[in-house]
Amino acid sequence: MQTPFLNSMAKQLLEFGPKLARRPLGLVPFRLKAEILERLLGLLLAQQASDEELDFLKGNWVAIDILDLGLRFEVSFDSRWLVREPEAAAVTFSGQSKELLLVAAGKEDPDTLFFQRKLSIEGDTELGLEVKNLLLSIEFDTMPSPLRHSIEKLAMVILQLQLKASPELA
Repeated sequence: MQTPFLNSMAKQLLEFGPKLARRPLGLVPFRLKAEILERLLGLLLAQQASDEELDFLKGNWVAIDILDLGLRFEVSFDSRWLVREPEAAAVTFSGQSKELLLVAAGKEDPDTLFFQRKLSIEGDTELGLEVKNLLLSIEFDTMPSPLRHSIEKLAMVILQLQLKASPELA
């Protein structure tokens, strides 16, 4: 049986965990974050790049806004990944880190989260749908092992905390 204390602690961890990470993440120079993101995207979408499935991104910028982490950036692809600070993206995806992580781990459906207003897509809807379909085409099992295991473990922690924070879901 869960106690109200554990339920409260789980809620606080879900709410304040990302806020604790926000400050140190804000101290990292954007160029370093951009380099890491470019490398991650290159690893995650290498197959799609070699299959020329990323051509629709050429000349188009997609903004990602991870609200609770205060992390916002734009990406494009032109034979390599490009990451820049926000300027004028054609479409913007935004949400909290936990929802985005659960989508990355294949534990949540992005359409469901969109209709629950936990994820938002603003701007060029057609481009947004192409990006969403591209992301859904990533096979979780093909991710580099350390990244896959990290995402999987974080997703499991989030799911466990959500169950403890909302015992009526258990």
